[in-house]
Amino acid sequence: MNLKAVAKRVHKIAPSVKVEEHRGCVRLSGELESWDAIYRCGVAAVCKGSLGVLNDIKLKGFHEEPKKPSLRDDALEGRTPDVLIVGGGIMGCALARELSRLDIEVLLVEKANDVGTGASSRNDGCIHPGIDLHRGQLKLHYVLRGNAMYEGLCKELGCDFERWAQTFMFSTKWERYIIAPLMLLKGKLLGVPDMSFKSPAEMRKIEPHPPKWLTGAVYMASAGVVSPYKVTIALAENAIENGAEVSLNTVVEGMDVKDGVITAVRTNRGTVRPRIVVNAAGAYSDVIAEMAGDRTFTIHPRKGTDLILDKKKAYYAISSFARSYFAPLPKEAQEQTHAAVGHTKGGGVMRTVDGNILVGPNAVEQPYREDTSTSLDDVLAIIRKQKVAADELSTADIITYFAGVRAATYEEDFVVRKGIFTKNIIETAGIQSPGITAAPAIACDVRDWVKEMLGAKDRKGFDPVRKHTPKLAGLSEKERAAFIERDPAYGEIVCRCEEVSKGEIIDALDSPLKVCTVDGIKRRVRPGMGRCQGGFCSPLVVKIIAEHEGIKPEDVLKGDEGSVILYADSKKAAEVKE
Repeated sequence: MNLKAVAKRVHKIAPSVKVEEHRGCVRLSGELESWDAIYRCGVAAVCKGSLGVLNDIKLKGFHEEPKKPSLRDDALEGRTPDVLIVGGGIMGCALARELSRLDIEVLLVEKANDVGTGASSRNDGCIHPGIDLHRGQLKLHYVLRGNAMYEGLCKELGCDFERWAQTFMFSTKWERYIIAPLMLLKGKLLGVPDMSFKSPAEMRKIEPHPPKWLTGAVYMASAGVVSPYKVTIALAENAIENGAEVSLNTVVEGMDVKDGVITAVRTNRGTVRPRIVVNAAGAYSDVIAEMAGDRTFTIHPRKGTDLILDKKKAYYAISSFARSYFAPLPKEAQEQTHAAVGHTKGGGVMRTVDGNILVGPNAVEQPYREDTSTSLDDVLAIIRKQKVAADELSTADIITYFAGVRAATYEEDFVVRKGIFTKNIIETAGIQSPGITAAPAIACDVRDWVKEMLGAKDRKGFDPVRKHTPKLAGLSEKERAAFIERDPAYGEIVCRCEEVSKGEIIDALDSPLKVCTVDGIKRRVRPGMGRCQGGFCSPLVVKIIAEHEGIKPEDVLKGDEGSVILYADSKKAAEVKE
């Protein structure tokens, strides 16, 4: 590690920042007034020979209070699971499923009221081919393995998966004759399968509406798409079916570490004493690693906004692949999206597995770990940017938009390893894009490490096939009729936009990991995800939840704690007032 060279780079940005070596890492400390300067210092501190960057520079006047459940009880007090997984995103849920293959006790804790509510539900669901990665990265290693696993995984979980491919398009002849061959060569060296060059004529056979400036494209057939939140929920449900336990509304507040061993994990629901802790805490994974005395990395939150378009528009109904392009962007589009050059694939236009068109994301560095707010400026900038490749895009077709926070490290790579300073922790951190793709492969390695560390045996009777009700809207009339004959509730349509029946909602309420909120049902069977965004079906969903759970409609929440939908029965309130 050349600490002098690092200090020279950092001090060009901020002379007051202290640069030092700390347990094999580069540690930065001090206080600055600009988050951009703090971020750039962290990037400048990355160097060979270092375990990672500990960017502890404070932003003057900044404070973010982490969201925590108000629940406090002793439900977990005294528990001694073999493995405690911290975090219920796709990484944590993939880990829970893989570890449930072993004859051990697995407990996953998640501070939200459902799994997959963070970055795992706020992304495009793209299963990446890996062309944007580099040799030597853990990202590349796990993305190639994970990509190959998805078809079989989704078949077992009962989740939709499509290999709709990605296309990188060129606008000039020099790009076609120079960049395209270099991309194909890079793909071959990286081990990315099924890449080929397509001429404009060949592209028109695949995509009915290619941009007028198209001179050629690199076609990556191994790319695919899933519903990220449905896969996350399915992984958790299958883990529970195989003996794992998921504790929601549970936040880790501290750890006791003695002689390099975690002896206790303190939560709002009691103290747990696991044999092994697996850190899958996403944007807070560096905080958990710090608690455990094993931190070698820093998470810098990166927000990205995505737009969802109406799938019933005629043009969008026939677009079938993810469109990205190689072309100069208008200067104002770059400025308004605040794109993090080199840290985003630039977004694109792609079809989701549910048939909508998704546009985005952009990439904005921010100090907030949980700020998922959206802005009109970002929405308009994303549309303007992507119209370069798809001039049919229109803000009039947007039915919703959302933002997610990616948990990036300054090294821009995953941290997947056994503990260095703490013996009984395993780190799975920095799992940002393409984390959805990589998570199943990472989970396999962690399972093998846990098996070795505990001397565990395989669980007899592990069933990888999740029990679930198929999406009735995708079945034939004969198949649907069989469900309706068994239970008339399957013939009662609650959500017209997505054709979701009452029976499917009740099945979600009876699932291994039921969450009795409107958003919880929405993530499982999609009522409210159509053009009207729940304007018609939300009251019906509230009624169904209340009746099924035997509670008042006023007690049904939209999602997070405090998200009240109904405050009182207006007729009864009027009677009391009279």
